[in-house]
Amino acid sequence: MQATVGDHVHIYGKHIGMVDRKGEIMEVRGTNGEPPYLVHFEDGHDGLIYPGPDTVIERQEERR
Repeated sequence: MQATVGDHVHIYGKHIGMVDRKGEIMEVRGTNGEPPYLVHFEDGHDGLIYPGPDTVIERQEERR
């Protein structure tokens, strides 16, 4: 998985009742766009993530 600063992540809930999380990638700490990513989530929290199979990266260009 590769991303750049400004891309958005959508993490789908794994279980019934679990809320999806969305956020913007603020930093790419891996090499060549690889994880981990520092993400600012819509709820105001920041987190360092290693995306799993439940995560989709939405490219900045695709959101326009």
